[in-house]
Amino acid sequence: MSTENEGTAVPPAPSAPPVPVDAPAAPAPQGQPPQGQAPQGQAPQGPGPYAQDFQGQSAHGQGAPGDAAHHGVSSSAPDPSWPPPPPPASPSYGDGGSGSGGGWGSSYQQPAPKSGRGRGGLVAAILVAALAAGGLGGGLGYTLAKNNDENSGSTTVSASTSGGDVKRDPGTVAGVAAKALPSTVTIEAESNSGEGGTGTGFVFDRQGHIVTNNHVVAGAVDGGKLTATFPSGKKYDAEVVGHARGYDVAVIKLKSAPDDLKPLTLGDSDKVAVGDATIAIGAPFGLSDTVTTGIISAKNRPVASSDGTGSQASYMSALQTDASINPGNSGGPLLDAQGNVIGINSAIQSTGNGGFGTGQSGSIGLGFAIPINQAEYVAQELIKTGKPVYAKIGASVSLDDSSDGAQITDQGATPVEPGGPAAKAGLKPGDVITKLDDRVIDSGPTLIGEIWTHKPGDKVTITYERGGKEHTVDLTLGSRIGDN
Repeated sequence: MSTENEGTAVPPAPSAPPVPVDAPAAPAPQGQPPQGQAPQGQAPQGPGPYAQDFQGQSAHGQGAPGDAAHHGVSSSAPDPSWPPPPPPASPSYGDGGSGSGGGWGSSYQQPAPKSGRGRGGLVAAILVAALAAGGLGGGLGYTLAKNNDENSGSTTVSASTSGGDVKRDPGTVAGVAAKALPSTVTIEAESNSGEGGTGTGFVFDRQGHIVTNNHVVAGAVDGGKLTATFPSGKKYDAEVVGHARGYDVAVIKLKSAPDDLKPLTLGDSDKVAVGDATIAIGAPFGLSDTVTTGIISAKNRPVASSDGTGSQASYMSALQTDASINPGNSGGPLLDAQGNVIGINSAIQSTGNGGFGTGQSGSIGLGFAIPINQAEYVAQELIKTGKPVYAKIGASVSLDDSSDGAQITDQGATPVEPGGPAAKAGLKPGDVITKLDDRVIDSGPTLIGEIWTHKPGDKVTITYERGGKEHTVDLTLGSRIGDN
């Protein structure tokens, strides 16, 4: 990814509607195709399953269905039909930071060129109409000015009152942005090899800790270079305090942090409702201090993405928003209408086509954020110990594309950890988990994301199927320290 971190590949997304192409004005001789018209072709066919332990260890590698993209470069040949077929019932998700793109649907075929008279004629008509309107306006203006000058001796018109002072109340988008922007930073991360990327972060406390995504700083973890720049232009060197690949959360600390840091207020992501207003702040494509708005489109959306190293996927039960999020927004705050942080922007669903020759995908209104209740807990653990702590049930589940639930796999030496929570609860390989508390579980990644919204020691109720019969059991979540 050019701005942040590459993600895992996902199925191709629907392209934008085809754009008409002007054809030569002269018709081709009979029996021959018009000059410049390409013969009709066929679109190439465009992207398995593996098992994932709740400790986050991949049994077969990444690339599972549902992987998110931090940004993507994925193109497909034209397809003869438009519009594309409707999306499947189980969508795959994309990442808004800076990784690979993905989406739904099939590719399309560029339509045959239209007659050269169509669009050119329309443009000409618009120009003529504009000129005519300009001439008419000029004539009327001269006449009115002449009459006015004869009657009053002046053509100047003065307003009776001025526009007055512009007030931006705290509850407005402008008011929220004015308060939050000084506490956001643009992060530049550079690895030892010189490769770099750009992301976003926000002030977490007065000691200089900045919260962001793991995939924003992953390249600089082992001796790389980090800087954080505030909207004021002040730039500080920084270092990684801790990072969690599974959660896609990281904490960095400013060196020689200033004394006037103002941490952003953290909200309660559990109380967020669909339809609530959202405000996203970030550096899309390197454009620092950009503010966009939208709403909460959905909650508890299962999203899987990669930190770009190929070592481990991250899973979240995300807040979905239509606020514009692009590569470079990753790690930035998602705010509510009062300016409270309710999430960390982390992923986007992308069409996989950058357009205009950019080779980089952008927002299509499907962005995903890590709920702040989860991110706050992770950040506090990273500041305290430098290592992430994960909740677990001690079993491995299949990541096959399925909507029936999360099946405990029989692959590996110990699919159910001896003495672990799942074993104590009587779960066995082949059991299909369909609910965690009241949350419906339709796949392995969904189960992992839901478990990771909890803390070790939390008690949960597991509903599962065995031999065609439904069973329910209570268990206490265990813990695992570190990503390995």
